[in-house]
Amino acid sequence: MAEKARSGGRLRRLYGRLAAYFRAAIDPTLRTRVRIICGAKGLAALGALGLALFSVYAVILIPFTPSISDIRKAKIDQPSMLISADGRRLATFKPMNREWVRLNRVSPHVINALIATEDHRFYEHFGVDLWRTATGVVRTLFGDPEGGSTLTQQLARNLYPQVGRKRTITRKIKETITAIKIEYAYTKKEILETYLNTMPFLYNAFGIEMAARTYFDKPAEKLSVLESATLIAMLKGTSYYNPVLNPERALARRNVVLSQMVKRGVLSQADFDKLKARPIRLNFERQPELVGPAPHFAVQIRKWLIDWADRNDHDIYADGLIVHTTIDSRLQALANQAVNLQMEALQAVADVEWGLSSEGLISSSANAYVDQRRRVQPFGHFWKTKTGLIDTFIRESAAYRGAVDSGATAETALAQLKRNKEFMAKLRDEKTRLQAGFVAIDPATGHIKAWVGSRNFNTDPFDHVAQARRQPGSTFKLFVYGAAVEQGMSPDKRFTDRAVEIPLPDGTVWRPSDLSPPTGRSMTAREGLIYSKNTITAQVMHEIGPRKTAELARSMGVRQSKLDEVPSLALGTSPVTPLEM
Repeated sequence: MAEKARSGGRLRRLYGRLAAYFRAAIDPTLRTRVRIICGAKGLAALGALGLALFSVYAVILIPFTPSISDIRKAKIDQPSMLISADGRRLATFKPMNREWVRLNRVSPHVINALIATEDHRFYEHFGVDLWRTATGVVRTLFGDPEGGSTLTQQLARNLYPQVGRKRTITRKIKETITAIKIEYAYTKKEILETYLNTMPFLYNAFGIEMAARTYFDKPAEKLSVLESATLIAMLKGTSYYNPVLNPERALARRNVVLSQMVKRGVLSQADFDKLKARPIRLNFERQPELVGPAPHFAVQIRKWLIDWADRNDHDIYADGLIVHTTIDSRLQALANQAVNLQMEALQAVADVEWGLSSEGLISSSANAYVDQRRRVQPFGHFWKTKTGLIDTFIRESAAYRGAVDSGATAETALAQLKRNKEFMAKLRDEKTRLQAGFVAIDPATGHIKAWVGSRNFNTDPFDHVAQARRQPGSTFKLFVYGAAVEQGMSPDKRFTDRAVEIPLPDGTVWRPSDLSPPTGRSMTAREGLIYSKNTITAQVMHEIGPRKTAELARSMGVRQSKLDEVPSLALGTSPVTPLEM
């Protein structure tokens, strides 16, 4: 209580002294010199109080900024890698499309343009340019706001989300504190390198290397003065100064960057006069992310790894984890090739058979269809005779839903899309493109050796190994016979190949059959499996029950797909994925 009383007394005395200063400053009975001195003392005391409060607030914000250890960790962030059993890299897990390059592999024109334009006192300050900050505050007060952030402050804002991006005093203080910490943890060279490798340049291009490849189709170390200035110009506003969509704005801003380079002595006036009139010449091409030889497999591992990392306090994008897998890169390459060759041949068969109105098979050779496909409209006969089906496919499309949501009637939307040749060609191709899933597993170890989820990951990312559910058919019979053996049935127990009728709970009767009529002869359970006889398998299932079969299948790995515990499960009527099988 005594301490509180003393604190309250000090505050009252401080308030009384400030009040006395300002009363004296406005007292007309005092001399002008005395009034000025009292006013100055009052303002000085008020400023000192404000500075003290500001300092206390800044200290309070320190725990809400990245720690030095976090900053040092960010400096050595490394993506995780997926490695095959024979030591080849299958995938690199990166949060964005970026290739990190060392500073000595970046054109010096880029570095000169960046420092001249964004922070010409970069090598002189400790993370905060006090003169530039003060100038920025004054200009803001006069209605002409200008960014006062150094490269280090910009890096703090972009690298650490906890700093924030809103234009507030709190964000500016946190940004300043973080910038000072960065300067403590990094050298100037490392700050430049990190900045250039983390800045976004639109079109999923992060960092100067991907920007150089995207806009000029060359590595960062080969960028010219004009190309460097064009990319640095984008930093003021990537969308506004986008050289692809806004070339005039980009050109004007590029010339501002060139003029700053002249001002800072890294470009001669003669060169500027020669370069400023030149147009921006792009060699634009979006940079696809490298998917690796087993992209669908990598997607599955990424999902598992993220969950594992969350539970074990790891970051798959920063901790440089090395994940060893059972995939054999040589078998994977052969699997990719086999799927591609087989599906190209089968696609030719489908394109030609559905393209013509012939009643029988044209040929037993896939090569004949490959040769003939060039002379046939793929699926031409199919689409001519299935007009109602194409209307259904159009109504299921996102383009149709978008047109209807925008106010078009159903009939108008349908008619407009039918007239769109590009849309119709793409739709027909999507609906008639054959797909495949391929997974190879070592039966002795259960190790996955190859995984092909579709014909082309870039156009068909859906995984037909782990996601596509299809009826397994006769391959499911092994679970029936396996469950029977588990229950004590002898493989030599005899059954008769006869017509089978199994009553179902809903009053219907299940009548399984084979391609050929029942022979009436006796055969063992082993022979029923060898010859894949549906009638024998149904009888085995009837003896042991669907529940036991489903339990064995689940215990052996069919856990994601729902198995209907009905007699027809014996013939693989419940859809499952190839990976489960």
